[in-house]
Amino acid sequence: MAKVMEGSRAVAELVRLCEPGVVSAYPITPQTHIVEYLAKFKADGLATYEYVRAESEFTAASVVLGASASGVRVYSATSSQGLLLMTEVLFNIAGMRLPVVMTCANRSVSAPINIWNDQQDALTIRDSGWLMFYGETVQEVLDLHLLAYKVAEQLSLPVMVNMDGFILTHTFEPVDIPGKKMIKQYLPNYKPVLGEVLDPKLPKSFGCFVGPKYYFEIRKELFDNVVSSLKVIQKEVLNFKKIFKRDLSPVEYFGDKQAKLVFVTMGSVAGTVKDFIEKHNKKSKDKLGLLKLRCFRPFPTEEIFKILGKAKKVAVLDKSVSMGAEGVLSGEMKRAFYGRKTCPLIKNYILGLGGRDITSGILGDIFEDLKKSSQSEIIFKGK
Repeated sequence: MAKVMEGSRAVAELVRLCEPGVVSAYPITPQTHIVEYLAKFKADGLATYEYVRAESEFTAASVVLGASASGVRVYSATSSQGLLLMTEVLFNIAGMRLPVVMTCANRSVSAPINIWNDQQDALTIRDSGWLMFYGETVQEVLDLHLLAYKVAEQLSLPVMVNMDGFILTHTFEPVDIPGKKMIKQYLPNYKPVLGEVLDPKLPKSFGCFVGPKYYFEIRKELFDNVVSSLKVIQKEVLNFKKIFKRDLSPVEYFGDKQAKLVFVTMGSVAGTVKDFIEKHNKKSKDKLGLLKLRCFRPFPTEEIFKILGKAKKVAVLDKSVSMGAEGVLSGEMKRAFYGRKTCPLIKNYILGLGGRDITSGILGDIFEDLKKSSQSEIIFKGK
């Protein structure tokens, strides 16, 4: 039965039901409500996890690193500058192959100081070795957390679940939070492999010094494992659908299946785009489609090509920018089509930075511009 609740509380409720052994975080807007609820659950006797108050995000990440290395399920959450403060530890978590799950309430980064939403924070550390999921709605974010734990603990890889700050964290939506029994059916208790966690009886080193002779091979192994993780994600998406009757496929297509003009994006803005496309397609001969990514790392290259192989023009809607290059998602899309026999015109529209509204009017302008475009460009779009 669906309940209406704030996105942050819904995430906290789901995390509690996943029964982590250790939770550690430092409050930062707009993530704060998530960890406040988790602290309250502990104080009210509704949870058994150890709740470790940290003096910084760097410390919080270090706490869950150590706890995960000892063989328990862990959780943390952060945003923006807090995520960037964790950067060194995030690389260590991935390099040590620890199944940490963390929520990032996406927010712009300084300077200037801005607390509103875009996706610059998480995409800045996209090369750290973390798997990265993006949710459109609060329900999707909740579901992705279950998928995250299931995948992380199978592969010994960390997973970051991204939700747009304020747009999802502070919005009240109807959500279906599964009961413990149903969650256990999908996500059993975490049982680390003996000999692969810290144990005084079976000494083991994590993140020890490695010279050039072996470092290269270790990093290549991590790269290969992140790439191959897509197969496990797809398998667990099917298992999730059998139990919960909801689809978490790495990519989702919406709109006219024969559309030659297609928008590409990820996160909550997909809802605005869907609404625009639905209204547009009812009255226009030039049909539109939307490709939404739920999975950014690993990047689902083949799935994207299968869907967009016949598209003529693609508008990549980016809520981030790689300075001196282009939008982060746009660069990934172009790589996905590099060397293919067929490749659509891919045009990059950077919008929504710092919480700037993305309206149907802006999307209409993008459609008109894309329709007449003959070359790939980078356009900063906003009103």
